[in-house]
Amino acid sequence: MKRHLFVFLCFLCGLVCAHAQMNLSSPVKATVTQKPVSGQANLIDLIFSFQIDNGWHVYGPENEGGPTAMTLTFEQLEGARKEGALRLSPTPIRQQDPIFECEVTYFEHKATATQRLRLTGGVWKAVGYLQYGACNDESCMPPSNVEFDFKGEGTQPVAEETKSTEDEKIAASGEVAEATPIAETADTLEGVNDTPSSALGDSDASLGGALWTPVIDELHALDASSDTQSRSLFGIFLLGIIGGLIALLTPCVWPIIPMTVSFFLKRSKDDKRKGITDAILYGLSIVVIYVGLGLLVTLIWGPSSLNALSTNAIFNLFLFALLVVFAASFLGGFEITLPASWSTKMDEKASSTTGLLSIFFMALTLVLVSFSCTGPIIGLLLVDMVTSGSVVAPTIGMLGFALALAAPFTLFAMFPTWLKSAPKSGNWMNVIKVVLGLVELAFALKFLSVADLAYGWRLLDRETFLCLWILIFALMGFYLLGWIRLPHDEDEYDDDGNVIARPKIGVTRFLSALCVLAFALYMVPGLWGAPCKAVSAFAPPMWTQDFNLNVNTVEATYTNYEEGMAAARRAGKPVMLDFTGFGCVNCRKMEAAVWPDARVRQLMTEDYVLVSLYVDDKTPLPQPVEVTEADGTVRKLRTIGDKWSYLQRTKFGAQTQPFYVLLDHEARPLAGSYSYKEDVPAFVQWLESGLRKLKD
Repeated sequence: MKRHLFVFLCFLCGLVCAHAQMNLSSPVKATVTQKPVSGQANLIDLIFSFQIDNGWHVYGPENEGGPTAMTLTFEQLEGARKEGALRLSPTPIRQQDPIFECEVTYFEHKATATQRLRLTGGVWKAVGYLQYGACNDESCMPPSNVEFDFKGEGTQPVAEETKSTEDEKIAASGEVAEATPIAETADTLEGVNDTPSSALGDSDASLGGALWTPVIDELHALDASSDTQSRSLFGIFLLGIIGGLIALLTPCVWPIIPMTVSFFLKRSKDDKRKGITDAILYGLSIVVIYVGLGLLVTLIWGPSSLNALSTNAIFNLFLFALLVVFAASFLGGFEITLPASWSTKMDEKASSTTGLLSIFFMALTLVLVSFSCTGPIIGLLLVDMVTSGSVVAPTIGMLGFALALAAPFTLFAMFPTWLKSAPKSGNWMNVIKVVLGLVELAFALKFLSVADLAYGWRLLDRETFLCLWILIFALMGFYLLGWIRLPHDEDEYDDDGNVIARPKIGVTRFLSALCVLAFALYMVPGLWGAPCKAVSAFAPPMWTQDFNLNVNTVEATYTNYEEGMAAARRAGKPVMLDFTGFGCVNCRKMEAAVWPDARVRQLMTEDYVLVSLYVDDKTPLPQPVEVTEADGTVRKLRTIGDKWSYLQRTKFGAQTQPFYVLLDHEARPLAGSYSYKEDVPAFVQWLESGLRKLKD
């Protein structure tokens, strides 16, 4: 049974990895074709096809007052007229959106929108674009356009009446069997100007000048060398050390230390130095094995996948289930062990070989035998490291874990007398396992929350999450006080041999219970909207809470880039650019969960000039501007939202929202960019780093 459980977990992990690898391309692929309606001489269909990645959705046309709606605009329509409205396939999903307080419609996976045209004779021409918006649970794309330019002469010939052909079935359903890229189906836009946007001339002079000079490389350099990233890797290393120390104190590892040290000393009783050398090599072998595990995780997922996993809903569901299994194991439900034949085979290899190879196999045997205790801890660490998005995080974390786990074997071999003062094995090790099990159960809810937000289940709103965390940590405190007992807890006896109903607890355990219960009480005001900063990085966003007394808000003074920069120069303050959208759900999450914090609010209102640029603002520009993207794609900027979206792409090399940048008066970045992350301390640190850079 145990072997089957292990194999099943590995199989699940492989499936999830494969699923994550499939979600790394562009989230939405939109194409357009035109084709005559079978059997009709004067009807044609414009068919817009969408291929949508898992976790993303494209909004439909019925989203008034909500996210970016799908809209079809004809800039030129000659010799033809519209026949009815857009026909959608499949029927869009309808859902009440709590942010916009209205019903929204959206598509998942794939969709088509078909506009029928009736030809009126002679030469016909249809030029325009279809605009749509797309979001996932972490970010939104700026409103995107599918451009088209079709023309023809005379009425369309009557198609031959052939029943049950594939094309007729497709035309009847409004779907396209094989979409063709726009560049292959649409004629080149007439009058397109290939002049770079920095020299667009009088049509819109604000698109040129120093304020629009790209700073992509400079911004990426700041992102790569930021103090936050360095501290993050150092934090992961420390987390690995803490995990290794905790694993050291479990019943599967601690009792093995004196036996292993004694073995090395007896093995080389005539040469004590050799015994110490063997113990050092034994510790190094443990380090090599666990660091190899970290490298293996990186190689399996790859650099790109590690960055994508934290936003993958299916992967987060898998992590939730995995941590629940680990928690149940630590709480005494069952033990997760590797097949016994593995450790037996490694033990035989250690006995049949000599030298360094023998020591390595002994270390591998320890790793396999202790898996029932170390496995859940390693699992929790790797979950945090993988979802951190850093490529080297698993290797750095496993290095810290291995060093903490291996060091005592070497130190006790060098100083054997220390073993006499080391704590003896006992029920205290099982207490550590139970506490770890409850911690893993609490962290499992974090990953369930990510999937819950992605799919819109609303099963784990903020107050529900906090209630469960309060209950878990309260039960942990009660357990530490001895009020609750679990299957693995050992009985204590009095002098007469009778079981003590409530055994005495030590001062350390009592103080630990006090801290845990205080933490549970700290979270209680969060049920009424208190920010609870210590858990803000784990709890669902504030907008999921039904009852919230927190009314502190921050609003931008300027919604125009050039005006905001000019105001900042006059005031002598740096600029915080907020690329946002009316239809950006995660922008609202940041504004509700992070911006109201007292320190954040003070920095944003007193030390910065906040400029919010809405990439889905549909206010028309004085006249459309034709620009050429870096990849050679020609695009028309028709609205203010198009302009800010183009600014974000060309100057900063980004296109998702929310996206925050700190700038000096010359529009140069003061710090790395910041995206969706509900971490108040990190956001404060980011704002303060910009002020320090400006002063320097």
